Amino acid sequence: MRALIRRAAGHASSELVCGPVRLDTKASKASVDGMPLKLTSHEFRLLSYLMHHMGQVVSRTELVEHMYDQDFDRDSNTIEVFVGRLRKKLGVDLIETVRGLGYRMQSPTDVN
Repeated sequence: MRALIRRAAGHASSELVCGPVRLDTKASKASVDGMPLKLTSHEFRLLSYLMHHMGQVVSRTELVEHMYDQDFDRDSNTIEVFVGRLRKKLGVDLIETVRGLGYRMQSPTDVN
């Protein structure tokens, strides 16, 4: 209910921020320290999903279900490939692998 009220009042933003990374979901643009990133549609969707669930562990299965149709081969390693590509393109260590559980994205200020 509060989200609906914020949107109606014009306070909701389409921009997500995690450390130096900015993601504008409305314009489908991403940047690191103000420098634009060139992302594929899958990389953008993965980054967006992780940023929407910032600080939470997101399982590989959850990412596969979000990114692909039901008939996708769940044993494929494409999620790992996309995470690896994102890590290289971001240039900052924001995506943490939580062994046996999945991935977590958090701001450098939130790291223990």
